[in-house]
Amino acid sequence: MAFTREESLERLRETVSDGDPIIGAGAGTGMSAKFAERGGVDLLIIYNSGRYRMNGRGSLAGLLPYGDANEIVVEMGHEVIPVVEDTPVLAGVNGTDPFRQMDVFIEDLKRRGFSGVQNFPTVGLIDEDSSFRANLEETGMGYDKEVEMIQEAAEQDMLTCPYVFTESQAREMAEVGADIIVSHMGLTTSGDIGAETALDLETAAERVQAHHDAAKAVNEDVMVICHGGPIAWPDDAEYVLNNTEGVVGFFGASSIERLPTEEAIQNQAREFKEIEF
Repeated sequence: MAFTREESLERLRETVSDGDPIIGAGAGTGMSAKFAERGGVDLLIIYNSGRYRMNGRGSLAGLLPYGDANEIVVEMGHEVIPVVEDTPVLAGVNGTDPFRQMDVFIEDLKRRGFSGVQNFPTVGLIDEDSSFRANLEETGMGYDKEVEMIQEAAEQDMLTCPYVFTESQAREMAEVGADIIVSHMGLTTSGDIGAETALDLETAAERVQAHHDAAKAVNEDVMVICHGGPIAWPDDAEYVLNNTEGVVGFFGASSIERLPTEEAIQNQAREFKEIEF
């Protein structure tokens, strides 16, 4: 079922008021969504990287031309939304897509049962100092398009939970009405296809705090959660939440569906192979 923006926010504010963290989970399959919901997550987010990730490929495949990101999220919606019972489902929207009329696409996502959006794929994962990123910005496929997409979704009464990578982006997203700022620390580490290059947890906590402070300076009501990089396991998220002020949760994609799946399947197979007869 779809939730209005206010219904979603009311539930999330109640979670924070109760002293519990907001936990969002990436869902690349209906199975992931079903059991993440049973585990008590507050939000489910589906986007093209979830499909690649659960097919054994790195999440950054979602940034490369292996498929139509916005069409893939619509297809995944058919798989995920019907098995979700009582949790808002967000769509990862490629806001830079030059072949979508974004207001029409957002309206269609809402009609299909999505309760909100996130900006993914995002050019925010591409180094700002690179010529590739500069060229994207110069040719109309930059982060500003993602900001515009979030603004459009907010105006259509959808929950908005954008990824931000810098303080200026946190301010921009807060200015256009973002409800939850997701402070992104880069590709998640750990596991078979996780990143090896990442910040340390202390630096990540400092960066998350900076994003929080920038967003709150614009809109006191915005909520801020963390994601990615070295924040891979529950203990990592706990460290960041305990070493920041005002950050109220964590979004896990690889952390919630890929890493536990890798371990569970491998260990289960090993136990079967160890049968004695």
